[in-house]
Amino acid sequence: MKFQDIFFNSKGRPRSGWRLFVFVFLFINAMAFAEALVRIPFGGQEEARRFFASIRGDATGRVILLLIATGLGWLCGRLMEGLPFRALGWALHRRWLRDLLVGSLVGAASLLLAVAIAVLFGGYTFAFAPVSVLPSVLQTLVLAAGFFVIAGAAEEVLLRGYPLQTLLRSLPAWVPLVLTALFFSLGHLGNPNVVPGFTFVNTMLAGVWLAVAYLRTRSLWFPVGVHWAWNWSLGALFGLPVSGITMLSHRSLIQTSDRGPAWLTGGAYGIEGGAACTLALILSTVYIWRTRLVQADPEMKRLTDEEIPLPALQKRAPDAAATKEETEEKEETEAHEAGETQSLRRDSAES
Repeated sequence: MKFQDIFFNSKGRPRSGWRLFVFVFLFINAMAFAEALVRIPFGGQEEARRFFASIRGDATGRVILLLIATGLGWLCGRLMEGLPFRALGWALHRRWLRDLLVGSLVGAASLLLAVAIAVLFGGYTFAFAPVSVLPSVLQTLVLAAGFFVIAGAAEEVLLRGYPLQTLLRSLPAWVPLVLTALFFSLGHLGNPNVVPGFTFVNTMLAGVWLAVAYLRTRSLWFPVGVHWAWNWSLGALFGLPVSGITMLSHRSLIQTSDRGPAWLTGGAYGIEGGAACTLALILSTVYIWRTRLVQADPEMKRLTDEEIPLPALQKRAPDAAATKEETEEKEETEAHEAGETQSLRRDSAES
């Protein structure tokens, strides 16, 4: 093994682990720089803290995350792997809108399944919002839709974007799937009202669920649809906490009363911290893996299934093939000449 093999693979590209390291390093520093810039207009730390704790501040942070993760994903793919922007999964391919809509239906249906499981065991009771607050409810439904689309897109491109994809090009699919699901789960452990055990397991299951959604289409549109619709239905429709956060759950269309037990409904963390969610995610993952409603674009599958060799190696490959053909032709000629020589010798011996 040569020293350079530690850093470069047989295609002449940096190894996937190093590519991921570069992306993470650039992302952390870019986010820190962007946050410092956003804080400049505020008079002090307390004012900045209040801003980022608000819906507008939270949305601002997620837009920044979305832009940075997308930009760095494209940059790393281009410079280290020679990939076009569409390889990242944001291309408006032939089925992108269908993927987004089908994903939205699957996400909402999966959440409804989790709620139905909880109701079956007496976990929830419901009441519709009074007519007098319907204008506020409508505002929440629209505002939450925009917020959760941005939040879902940001998290998907950060985890199911370049990190998952670059590892997928060189490792068995289960390795990047488990790794990205693990980081997705760890990222939620700092949320309010975390349920020990259930929060980690369910959020990791959700990471697998969303990664499988990406693998089925090799496009980010489908998992974004699944992700935002789940969160929107959970918060704006049923008024339940979204991963422990109730920022957009106060003026929901349906007012849900949690009757417990907490192991089923998740308590103050919301249904994502309970067994009802566990079962729903498992069933939904199986459905996504088997459904024929979505499929991967052949080009996107090729761009995420294999490494693209360096141009120099791509040119060398035909030369190697030509050399192989010439060698085979030479061997055939030599064999033919040897056969003729043996035939002449036999004829001479018979004479």
